[in-house]
Amino acid sequence: MENTKKFTYKIITSSGTGTGFKVANHAFLITNYHVVKGNKRVAVENHNKDRFLANVIMVNPDVDLAFLQVTELENINSTITLNRNLEVKNTQKIFISGFPFGMPFTVTEGIVSSPNQPMHSKNYVQTDAAVNPGSSGGPMINKSGVLVGVTTSKFTEADNVGFGIQHTELIKQIEDYTFNDGIYRLKCNSCDNFIEKEAEFCNNCGNSIDKSVFEEFEKSYFVQFIENALNELGVNPILCRAGKNFWEFHQGSAMVRVFVSNNYLYATSPLNQLPKNNLNELLTYLTSNKVAPYQLGVVNNKIYISYRTYFFDIYSEQKDTIKEHIKNLALKADELDDFFKEEYGCEMSMESKDESEDEKEAIMADHKEQSIAEKVQKNPVEKLKELKELFEMELISETEYAEKKKGILDTM
Repeated sequence: MENTKKFTYKIITSSGTGTGFKVANHAFLITNYHVVKGNKRVAVENHNKDRFLANVIMVNPDVDLAFLQVTELENINSTITLNRNLEVKNTQKIFISGFPFGMPFTVTEGIVSSPNQPMHSKNYVQTDAAVNPGSSGGPMINKSGVLVGVTTSKFTEADNVGFGIQHTELIKQIEDYTFNDGIYRLKCNSCDNFIEKEAEFCNNCGNSIDKSVFEEFEKSYFVQFIENALNELGVNPILCRAGKNFWEFHQGSAMVRVFVSNNYLYATSPLNQLPKNNLNELLTYLTSNKVAPYQLGVVNNKIYISYRTYFFDIYSEQKDTIKEHIKNLALKADELDDFFKEEYGCEMSMESKDESEDEKEAIMADHKEQSIAEKVQKNPVEKLKELKELFEMELISETEYAEKKKGILDTM
């Protein structure tokens, strides 16, 4: 079960969050259609909080399934497996993985209450495992890591009742999908034909098509205003979305959040923890208002920098000034967290990003390449043996292994 979190991902859109996952031997991610509805590009976050852009490549609203293409994750091989012949039984123990309410990765345990519960003209796996908003699209697996279903919904008026799309339905959708070009497609559930362009009817069977499936949600003026500011800051707004009218991202080491609450637009950043010493000097600085138009404050022993303006001011002549204030707050936050650390001994906040981690990853990548180079400076048999060791230790991907193996064999 511990490995499951490596292959379960948070799906983030401008309207909320959900869950997605990978299964063994397939490059794309799987989630519910309703999680990505109205979007053709979304953000995907792994358990380490790394974010990636994802293209929606297949949707089937009738069975509430969608596939996502994430280039950086294509060569990761999941331990979640599929078995068409898996027999799902009453009282069988299952585990649901996901990100309920957008929180960190969570696993809940339960039993199958019914393997074939009829609902909305389809049969679902019913469970008593806790299913909450944000878990939709996640894997429902047995103790061996075999997929039982795809978590999809819950009766809002009842407790301890959750549902999953049956594993056989997902297997059918996977087998029918044979493309690798990254194009957005709608699957006609009547004839299994894939449709690439907006249409009223399926060009194969004539089944009615909901044209809205091809439409992306129109962004409000406010969303456009904030996301233009983020673009100007050099940040991809899709990767910053954290739900409706909420964005968060790291500017250097500082976590920056932009959101609306009670008719006010806020930009804020948790900078540092209060130190054990030098409190008088620090508090004097915090109350000196040296960072106007921003405010420094302390909440629960944590130093914040914040900016607030009335929401409707973004429709006024002040809009360009407000945009600059939002952008500059991010830059100021990145400057101040280092300042407080060096001048007053304040530890970085838990939300801060350790920029040295990027350096560590680069060093590890260099070591990996160096290790591979050292391994292959031998005769072909030794090269093949040690190349296999690298693959088994997961230092190289399956694709890299196949390519390097072919290269060695070609020289023999």
